[in-house]
Amino acid sequence: MTRESSASPLIFGGDAQSPRAALPVLPPLALYIHIPWCVRKCPYCDFNSHTASPVLPEEEYVDALLADLDQDLHAVYGRELSSIFFGGGTPSLFSADSLGRLLKGVEQRIPFASDIEITLEANPGTFEQDKFVAYRKLGINRLSIGIQSFQQEKLEALGRIHNGDEAVRAAGMARQAGFDNFNLDLMHGLPNQSLDDALADLRTAIALKPTHLSWYQLTLEPNTVFWNQPPTLPEDDTLWDIQEAGQALLAKHGYAQYEVSAYALPGRPARHNLNYWSFGDFIGIGAGAHGKLSHPDGRIIRTWKTRLPKDYLNPAKSFKAGEKALGNDEMPFEFLMNALRLTEGVESRLYPERTGMTLESLAEGRREAEQSGLLQVEPSRLVATERGQLFLNDLLQKFLT
Repeated sequence: MTRESSASPLIFGGDAQSPRAALPVLPPLALYIHIPWCVRKCPYCDFNSHTASPVLPEEEYVDALLADLDQDLHAVYGRELSSIFFGGGTPSLFSADSLGRLLKGVEQRIPFASDIEITLEANPGTFEQDKFVAYRKLGINRLSIGIQSFQQEKLEALGRIHNGDEAVRAAGMARQAGFDNFNLDLMHGLPNQSLDDALADLRTAIALKPTHLSWYQLTLEPNTVFWNQPPTLPEDDTLWDIQEAGQALLAKHGYAQYEVSAYALPGRPARHNLNYWSFGDFIGIGAGAHGKLSHPDGRIIRTWKTRLPKDYLNPAKSFKAGEKALGNDEMPFEFLMNALRLTEGVESRLYPERTGMTLESLAEGRREAEQSGLLQVEPSRLVATERGQLFLNDLLQKFLT
């Protein structure tokens, strides 16, 4: 690897009137690894996931992931990895041997921070005690378990492959395997869900004592079965009641909301996601993975990889499907659409540090957002008001050119 020269201190993007400075310090670096296979595609899911064949091409895919990573090493610039996230799909379909070979290959290419967070997504229907003990021995130290609901009727409506008892057992097995840090993924606003149904799910999840809860409303996304065949969802008044009562219940049990749909016990927010929301850098490898990489000269590049697994595994095809350099006119929106999801926002200084842009470039949008009651009048921080969190799209519109 060689450090790129930053002899030219200014880069001009889409807005030539606002020069972008070279970045004095590069952001923290994370790695996202996409495993695209699932046992079955859920009707609400718009992620790049595909139904697995009886035999997965684990060895070939790990080889491809490492070759893909090699092509992004030029943007590491001597940094170490602060976090790794295995997402999907269902990464826990892969064997410990395959994930071990992959992690070893990654560490040979990029050093790991001494306190690196390594998260693996898993579904209850894929839990095997021996397998998860082996994952923990590899250095994977955090699980994200896709529960969605504990109620059989709701699980069937969502197309999940597990039942409520399996979901409860999965949390216990995670602890027995040595994971003292794990997230439970839970949805609300499910088909025909009442307030009592939603709170019952939440109480069951809290009783399992996860360190982190992702609790979010089901939305109907294009290119999904639910989009084309919409189920009957709760009325808006019920959704509002669920949101208010659920947040109060989580707070009562010590889960602080630090992002729109993320709640954690003290000291346990997801480090990988915090890096993402605070405009840190991340390499994305795997079919359909996205990345965001900063360069010392001020360039910030978003990348995305080939989506279909068969194309990703085809040596004749490129891993990279495209890339885009962010222009100055895009930077305020790009930065704030993530940072303002955080309930406490970010320090204002982070904007020039991570974008190379001046705080003055935000001045007009900031003033309008403050006058509209969407952004707090807080010179040292960029943070949405409670109203701004509720109407985040309206807030972000203030920073679109």
